Amino acid sequence: MGCCAAALAMTMTGCGYHQAGAASHIPANVRMLAVPIFASKVQGYNTETVFTQAVVRELNTRTSYRVLTSGDGSNADAVLKGTIVTETVAPLTYDSSSGQTSSYLVSVTANVQLVAHDGTVLYTNDAFAWREQYQSTQDLSGFVQEDGAAVRRMGHDFAQALVSDMLESFQ
Repeated sequence: MGCCAAALAMTMTGCGYHQAGAASHIPANVRMLAVPIFASKVQGYNTETVFTQAVVRELNTRTSYRVLTSGDGSNADAVLKGTIVTETVAPLTYDSSSGQTSSYLVSVTANVQLVAHDGTVLYTNDAFAWREQYQSTQDLSGFVQEDGAAVRRMGHDFAQALVSDMLESFQ
């Protein structure tokens, strides 16, 4: 049994298996990251703030980096800059009895870049896209509230994917 476990462990190490968060390709001298509020080129309400907060939470949860959220980042080893480039809301399904939209698809695309203090680009993705489906309600105020909840869920999922990609895709 012990030989089987050892053989399995050796096989897994050979195929790229690793513990989540253990394969950071960001240089070891990067210990402090600045994450300013993402910029936005869209009219979506508060998306850049929600996405930035989600990324900060994810970095704090999954990494040992010290994350700065205020200031200009001049004290940081690297700065994670993001810009929300597109945000669309499109009808997805319809209620056959009323003819009204019953669910929507929210899509967001961001430009994200991690830049070292010396100007070296450590990570870049010019089209990091994420989508989230949400149900509409008959009540207009409920619709607005659900739209915000969809953006928060999307921000959480976006942050998980971004941090994974950043840690494992050194440029």
